[in-house]
Amino acid sequence: MKKVAIIMGSDSDLPVLEKAISTLEQFDIPLSVRVLSAHRTPVEAAAFAKSARGENYGAIIAAAGKAAHLAGAIAAGTTLPVIGIPIKSSALDGIDALLSTVQMPTGMPVATVAIDGAVNAALLAIQILAVEDAGLASRLEDYRQKASQTVLEKDRKLSLQYSRSAEGNL
Repeated sequence: MKKVAIIMGSDSDLPVLEKAISTLEQFDIPLSVRVLSAHRTPVEAAAFAKSARGENYGAIIAAAGKAAHLAGAIAAGTTLPVIGIPIKSSALDGIDALLSTVQMPTGMPVATVAIDGAVNAALLAIQILAVEDAGLASRLEDYRQKASQTVLEKDRKLSLQYSRSAEGNL
């Protein structure tokens, strides 16, 4: 099975990325976690990107706050899918990171999830791997079915608790 890389621009991003790590682990996806900065370690970040395909990665999640150039810098060095997570880490509440991650030039795509959207980044990486893995695709279907059942159960409980007829009775 292909593995997923999680790259963060700073170890201060780890609390957000732990949700991606646990989601990937829930699906038994092999992964690696690195701290590489587009600005402070550009040579190492570029080397990782260039070698990722040969090291059996199927997708890369890149998370950074503020200038958030990491996902684009990684994408520039690989043809693997790169998923950017803008991190809420500045006075602009992550909007700066969102815009820096999503506004990529033509020819350099980066899939971008919500600010601090680590779970969706992991699920998107799993969906990418599931294109070639029917067993993984089936586990994703099960995951979604369980999520649906959870919502329906919450709906049932709240409906019983708060719904009233026109006469004030249940």
